[in-house]
Amino acid sequence: MLLKRIIPCLDVDKGRVVKGVRYEGHVDAGDPVEVARMYDAQEADEITFLDISASHEGRRILLDVVARTAESVFMPLTVGGGVRSLADVRDLLCAGADKVSIMTAAVENPDLVGEASVKIGSANLVVAIDARRRGDGALVASERRADPSHYGAARTLAGAGDSPWEVATHGGREPTGIDAVAWARFVARAGAGEILLTSMDRDGTKRGYDLEMLRAVADAVTVPVIASGGGGSADDLAAALDDGPAGGHCQAALAASIFHFREVTVGDVKRRLTELGIAVRAPRAVDASGALR
Repeated sequence: MLLKRIIPCLDVDKGRVVKGVRYEGHVDAGDPVEVARMYDAQEADEITFLDISASHEGRRILLDVVARTAESVFMPLTVGGGVRSLADVRDLLCAGADKVSIMTAAVENPDLVGEASVKIGSANLVVAIDARRRGDGALVASERRADPSHYGAARTLAGAGDSPWEVATHGGREPTGIDAVAWARFVARAGAGEILLTSMDRDGTKRGYDLEMLRAVADAVTVPVIASGGGGSADDLAAALDDGPAGGHCQAALAASIFHFREVTVGDVKRRLTELGIAVRAPRAVDASGALR
């Protein structure tokens, strides 16, 4: 049986871990190296490091911060944000990333998915998708309206879709008009080894994941889907990982707020998942600070 994974996420802005609600109102959550070490001690299955402002600001990811984070942990590290080319992919792997995540660049240049997959292997390539329900006003206040032709290639390759969810880029600031489920199908066929799927509507709210969206995408592709956006409790993560009719059908669940602000530890979540019959890698005992005993 394939074990389900629990993945803390470090949203990094200007070298600090931050967390907001629906991509706004970010508050400081610490130094990425120190936070990563805490999750390493708690025996998280992986950790995801996302430079959330790199694409919006048109700059490269902070490689020195990535390198210091990679040196401090022993679990797999996925890194994304500002990745625009194969050279960026190479530099992240050289800095210590185990997997590279691309999002905005994949929509702007869909060929990059296949090219990166050939170069580094599908197992090392994650395609991130930020999605929101159409017309619900979930885009952040600083959203930019793109020229409709800007994402024409991606829209054509994805094909028509009738799901209620739309892909957004540039850290959730720019709508694309691309159907999220159709786009997930395309990137999976093109070579993505995993899909990191974030609900913009639920991000930071701790109201639970958008299970309908997760299930729609997970059932449409043959690669693992990582649930993101809305995890507020161990039971929320369990729902995202549940393979039953009402579950999210995901292979991994990503969370930030509940872990960063010490509401629960990774071990707490794994113990609850085990109680619910969800197969996870069992943690060793930890004390209240999250350190191994």
